[in-house]
Amino acid sequence: MKKILNYFSRGEWLLWGCSTAAVIISFVLFDRESWLTLAASLVGVTSLIFAAKGHPVAQALAIVFAVMYGVISWQFAYYGEMITYMCMTMPMAAFSLVSWLRNPSENRNEVRVNRLRPGEYVFMALLTVVVTVVFYFVLRHFNTANLIPSTISVATSFAAVYLVFRRSPMYAAAYAMNDIVLLVLWTLASMEDIHYISVLVCFAAFLANDLYGFVNWRRMEKRQRNACAGN
Repeated sequence: MKKILNYFSRGEWLLWGCSTAAVIISFVLFDRESWLTLAASLVGVTSLIFAAKGHPVAQALAIVFAVMYGVISWQFAYYGEMITYMCMTMPMAAFSLVSWLRNPSENRNEVRVNRLRPGEYVFMALLTVVVTVVFYFVLRHFNTANLIPSTISVATSFAAVYLVFRRSPMYAAAYAMNDIVLLVLWTLASMEDIHYISVLVCFAAFLANDLYGFVNWRRMEKRQRNACAGN
């Protein structure tokens, strides 16, 4: 227990505590029924604080979150979100888990940060366009609610999971953009059903955690680079 307590800094415990408190309070105020939403939100924010530290357990929790969130999205006919998380985010989280376990840094509690070459960003961009176009027609076929934001979410989600798999600090920036899109989606949902405000608060907490993740991965990258230079 002491080892776990010391693993996170006070600021990280504060971020996690505020995130979980916001999720629980919004659930009590606006939902009180969808326990799956509460569970998914708590798993999600816990996954993100581990991801910000570069710990592989983040990807194991991401698999669990993807399943839960897929069910929640299906309930509101956000088939884009459901298909994205069940067919893309979940398997990519599994691949990322393997990748992170195989590429530890000298500090065994964090993954080795990878710096991508410009050519790989071009490849990722082209691949993202192809995936997004395919998903657009799939989502339109299923009469997905709020089609355009849902399609944009596919693009940002794919870029994010690709960067997670490749261990790039930019994964957090991509997920932050995805969080903004999801805030729009669930704002629209909350206008129809107040219960979904709890999901909205969840993604607001996700945004704060992803922004911190981007900052911390930059620190990790610099620290690991300096360690290599010192050796």
